[in-house]
Amino acid sequence: MQTIHLTTFIKAPVQIVFDLSRHIELHKRSMTSYNEEAVAGTRFGLLERDETVTWKAKHLFKKRLLRVKVTDLQKPDHFVDEQLSGDFKTMKHEHFFKPCENGTIMIDMFHYDIPYGFFGKLFDRFYLFRYLTRLLQQRNNAIKEYAESEKWKMLLIK
Repeated sequence: MQTIHLTTFIKAPVQIVFDLSRHIELHKRSMTSYNEEAVAGTRFGLLERDETVTWKAKHLFKKRLLRVKVTDLQKPDHFVDEQLSGDFKTMKHEHFFKPCENGTIMIDMFHYDIPYGFFGKLFDRFYLFRYLTRLLQQRNNAIKEYAESEKWKMLLIK
């Protein structure tokens, strides 16, 4: 199993960062270059415990579907989403949020296994790990941008 571990400091309160991390629309905006959209399950607003969402996007030259479920959620400390169906053999994404003196430390632990045995391991080593790391960093940068500006109000205040 591979693990991608990212830590991002965000100058914003933990509740705002936590909510932006679960927000369907912000996720879509952060992945516009991949035409990512929520096509089933929870398609708008904030993901909650036991909810599912199916994402459709173009990755690695192919349209792909990834169905995930929020399997654990403790506001505003952490939440976990896990693959129910998709291209990974297994996938678990743990999101942690630690308040600190001048903001929030957001920690991602993205665990995954890929199929295809030896060839899958080669593909992961030479391409997939870096590709997934870039995707997660792109998403985290969007969360940071919204949280540190007034943009978060467009999504979270109705």
